[in-house]
Amino acid sequence: MNDAGAGEVAFDDVCILHRGRIPLLVSLPHDGSDIPADLRVRMTPTARNAPDTDWHVSRLYAFARDMGASMLVPRWSRYVIDLNRGEDDTSLYPGQNTTGLVPLVRFDGEPVYLPGMEPDAGEVAARIARYWRPYHQALRGELDRLRAAHGRVLLWEGHSIRGTGLPFLFDGRLPDLNLGTASGASCAPHVQAGVEAVMGRQAGYDWVANGRFKGGHITRHYGDPANGIDAVQLELSQRTYMDEASLAYDEVAATRLQPLLGTMLEAALAA
Repeated sequence: MNDAGAGEVAFDDVCILHRGRIPLLVSLPHDGSDIPADLRVRMTPTARNAPDTDWHVSRLYAFARDMGASMLVPRWSRYVIDLNRGEDDTSLYPGQNTTGLVPLVRFDGEPVYLPGMEPDAGEVAARIARYWRPYHQALRGELDRLRAAHGRVLLWEGHSIRGTGLPFLFDGRLPDLNLGTASGASCAPHVQAGVEAVMGRQAGYDWVANGRFKGGHITRHYGDPANGIDAVQLELSQRTYMDEASLAYDEVAATRLQPLLGTMLEAALAA
């Protein structure tokens, strides 16, 4: 760990923590897209482009830093290691297709690695130590700092995914806004109700709470409302702020969406 500037801390080359002043931590565990060269050569040509990245979410949520929020942003692709899975790689959705701690398949069900190039157990363990633990050290430390300063803290998990064309994971079209609270276990009921009320009043976006995506490992593991940590995940369909075909950021769409995201964050904090 080393200081990277005022209010900013680098955890090796794994992630950057922007320390804020309000009781809000925005965690973006799938924003990273870098893949080390020695891993890239073992991957399929498609996987080398990290297609399952939560593209541009740190840019989309940049306004939260202006609000005074802390933000945790990783460097490396989920193909290196998925920071939103547990060390034991327990499935988040038993009985449904999903991807693991060190994914072997992409969201379309196709392989990440060339035949015979998959990582073994020793390599997985090394990646946990090298990439996974520093991110979670940063996450836990910042939650503890903010809770000590404010009494309670809101952990907001910012995610996005292509909203159609992924039958390996879901049928048809995913709603625009997908709120996850581990079926109500990861945050106080009034926090979820406050966010749902905002989504219910807005026009132009459809939404669901605890649908296909109920919150990943971070939401489920760190959410502890009885002890002052309310955790909420928002999985956005990428069409709400970018072009899913070209992967280009859509400034007009993003600018339209950001006030709604800000109101959702404010509602959760107020609750």
